[in-house]
Amino acid sequence: MSFTLIDLGKEGYEFRSSIWQWRPVLQIIRNLDLLSISKIRLMESNGTGVTIEEQEAHLIGRKIYEEILPKLQPNKRMFANLTITDEPDDGTFYKDPENQWRNYSVTYQWLKDFADFCLQSKGFRIF
Repeated sequence: MSFTLIDLGKEGYEFRSSIWQWRPVLQIIRNLDLLSISKIRLMESNGTGVTIEEQEAHLIGRKIYEEILPKLQPNKRMFANLTITDEPDDGTFYKDPENQWRNYSVTYQWLKDFADFCLQSKGFRIF
């Protein structure tokens, strides 16, 4: 499953995410208490067309820069449970329910790119 974030202001400006990256991002947003729970729930499924307003997008981008990226650092990645590792993703697919959380992570660079998209957008819709 993938997600496409389409900017509300610039035609053709969009950002793409796989489910593997999207889950950690949603958990970061939820943990930082940046959006309502009902909006986050809509963001959990692709194709909903939920709108993130410009001020919300900018807040997300700013908080990621201020609170998450300094912890993460360029050589690390963050899992959906918000733990951080310096081990590179080796592509292993974890089927055991107790370890499935290890399938979902974002790298520093990916999260920085997402934050930049949020800061440069005029808000966005998620498909």
